[in-house]
Amino acid sequence: MEIFLSAVLGELASRSIDFFISKSSKPKVFDVEASMQRALLQAQVIIDEATGRHITNQAMLQQVDMLRVAMHHGCYILDTFRYQSYDEEAKDQVLSRSFSLSKVIVLKGTSSSNRNTLLLQQLEGALDNLSSMILDMKEFIVFLTSYTHLYRQPYSMHLLLGNCMFSRQIETELVVNFLLNTQTHAWEELEVLPIVGPSKVGKSTLVAHVCKNERVQDHFSKIIFLRDHDFTDNDLTILREGCAMKHQNCISNSNKDKGWLVIVDLVGELSEDAWNVLYSSCKQLMPSTSKIIIANRSAKITEFGTTKALNMKYLSLEASWYFFKTIAFGSMDPKIHPRFAHVAMEIAKLLDSGFIGVNTVACLLRDNFDIHFWCKVLDFLRRFVQKHVSKFSVNPFDLMNQNKPVHLGRMANPFEEVLFYCEYQRYSYEEVPKIRLDDVVYRSVKALGKSEFLAWISPIPPYYSYIVSCEVRELKRRDAKRKRSTENGIALC
Repeated sequence: MEIFLSAVLGELASRSIDFFISKSSKPKVFDVEASMQRALLQAQVIIDEATGRHITNQAMLQQVDMLRVAMHHGCYILDTFRYQSYDEEAKDQVLSRSFSLSKVIVLKGTSSSNRNTLLLQQLEGALDNLSSMILDMKEFIVFLTSYTHLYRQPYSMHLLLGNCMFSRQIETELVVNFLLNTQTHAWEELEVLPIVGPSKVGKSTLVAHVCKNERVQDHFSKIIFLRDHDFTDNDLTILREGCAMKHQNCISNSNKDKGWLVIVDLVGELSEDAWNVLYSSCKQLMPSTSKIIIANRSAKITEFGTTKALNMKYLSLEASWYFFKTIAFGSMDPKIHPRFAHVAMEIAKLLDSGFIGVNTVACLLRDNFDIHFWCKVLDFLRRFVQKHVSKFSVNPFDLMNQNKPVHLGRMANPFEEVLFYCEYQRYSYEEVPKIRLDDVVYRSVKALGKSEFLAWISPIPPYYSYIVSCEVRELKRRDAKRKRSTENGIALC
């Protein structure tokens, strides 16, 4: 690998001359597209190599994160430019966030040539930015070789993005550094790191991956997981019993002199009284070198922290598209199927960037590689989002993330609808429903009445199964006729 990285350095040096020469002449469309593709491949090589090493330097991690953002943005701009010709007529685009396309100017009502010019300018700008960043990575690559490789574990180093934690390297290392570094002051107090973020942003996944890190496991004698149900007992018996293995939420090693790590992963809010009970119990029962991580949606938990909170956010539209495209096409090259790629891009714009929704729809498309089916999914989702935005001024996926009721349609049956009530998690050892939600929404599976459906089984730690509580009910005859008439009158893609 060091020989390969040396070759990359030589390539960067030679490309620097070509880059600055190309700035002085007006590039052709084909040249810009080809240059962007080469820059994306080089950026991917650097990012993949950096992701596979134990990088502890925060500045280097930030540099990798900046390159990753530039790569995702460049990929999004390139795909937008490639597949714009499949945008047959101007349609109202309903986005999960109003600023999602602020970086990509799409003007309706402008001529095709003006649109091409605008997108080409943005493509050139993205190429300049990405190329400059790659050229600045020469010293980074030299330092990178000094860091050891990660263990090639399936959950974190699988070739498919669907089987690894996507785009969270800098957050992972921040948490690991907190756990491994010992403060020289306030020995009488336990250190607490709050992790704050909206529902389904990946807080539990991040913590699970951190706890599987061998450096973390070697540093602590016990790793204890506390969740909402553990706080029904005010004396926190799970701590007092030394976390007996019957609870299935403790990891231990043989070194009893080391500190403990307590993970407090809650869905509901944690009151100050409950926190005081927990913190007092931890101070009494655990060594002074122990640490606490508390993860919650509410920013109120930042008051309990002894260090700056880690705020997790959803993926950007560009990063979400990169992930969605990779899962939806699998081993197929999107460039060979440009019409599919255009439809997939329109679907990705409608989806909220939560991993569950992105994974579910992407896998659905991959398993049904048929352009008519993909267009039906796009039309279904577009009408679904437009209806909620026009009526409630909010994206329905945002409501679902907040566990608020949402009226879903049924793509295969206009006479029925699915009322979404809430979603919750089950552990990998718990039984899950046999019927999947996507079979109910997008296919013709019969399931009238209130029931639970399987939304998603995560292939990565903590291997949660996501269950939704729904009600499938028949529409009134008048509404059903109107809905069927509307569906029959829509031209797909």
